[in-house]
Amino acid sequence: MATTSTAHPSTKKAPAAATFSFDSASLVKRLLAAASERSRKVIIQRFGLGTTSERETLEAIGDRLNITRERVRQIEAAGLSAIRASKAFKEAGPAFDELTRYIDSLGVLVSEDELLKRLGKDEKTRNRFRFMLVVGASFLRERETDDFLARWHVDAATANKIHEALSRLYGSLKDDEVFTEAELLDRFLEELKGVNEAYKNEEVLKRWLSLSKHIGSNPLAQWGKTTAPAIHIKGVRDYAYLAVKRHGEPMHFSDVSKAIGTLFSKKAHVATTHNELIKDPRFVLVGRGLYALTEWGYTPGVVRDVIREVLDKHGPLKKDEIIKHVRKARFVKDNTILVNLNDPRYFKRSKDGRYATS
Repeated sequence: MATTSTAHPSTKKAPAAATFSFDSASLVKRLLAAASERSRKVIIQRFGLGTTSERETLEAIGDRLNITRERVRQIEAAGLSAIRASKAFKEAGPAFDELTRYIDSLGVLVSEDELLKRLGKDEKTRNRFRFMLVVGASFLRERETDDFLARWHVDAATANKIHEALSRLYGSLKDDEVFTEAELLDRFLEELKGVNEAYKNEEVLKRWLSLSKHIGSNPLAQWGKTTAPAIHIKGVRDYAYLAVKRHGEPMHFSDVSKAIGTLFSKKAHVATTHNELIKDPRFVLVGRGLYALTEWGYTPGVVRDVIREVLDKHGPLKKDEIIKHVRKARFVKDNTILVNLNDPRYFKRSKDGRYATS
């Protein structure tokens, strides 16, 4: 998700690392000692708590021990149950409470990927915290679905309200609709009825939004459905669209190429950019090398086509009136308009000086 910072628009800040009063390595070692030797070995392999950080699957462990996948799962479950019933687990209560408070400070509900990155700078540390999350009684993991990323929470009721609010927000968005960050956050707040006001700050709201697979942002911090053309950036065409839209008025294709490099740190050759603009119906050539967006009301066609559209809409007009209308749609010289207007194959001039289509 995009962040609001002074950094480059396409750059995301790494999550701030969490700090705790306890040592995770020592704590996990004490907890593991409460399991039987066989269970301990399986848990170490499953969570990557040994000499390497590699986490093994039930199948891989079963193949090595020549037992079924289900039997490995049973051994792991027995070990976790023994740890939860142990004196060491009870003594670790303050550490689990500290971890619970930390997750609550992030907004109760947070994606697994972000949470683990915050909890540890390296994979071994993250594995220890992953083990703590699984063995702890306060933490609940929600599996990844078609709608949401894998996530952890410490309050089921609040988490459910957030999920429902995200679903309602997505349902309210049109396919091609794009919002500023502030606009989308305001709409999200409207859906978050019944959620503690303490969590309703910008950082937490954006963290919740990042859970959805269907709502996202582009490098310019514009938000919408992830399938929207302005959000789902696929190449030079989409970067060009964002650059022109941000500029707010027609741009020369060479300037569009430069803007892509400046705004998004993407290399876009001038010729390639020009070719993409020509082929994309979102852009209209409105002058020599100048491109505008179709959504601004510009329509494709040469100057002659624009004159015809003007006359079809307004009826016969005098020369100055036609020039005024055409100049709103095309960045061309008056003489270019007059040359087209005086072509008898397409336009005719009446005795009162008004022009109409032939």
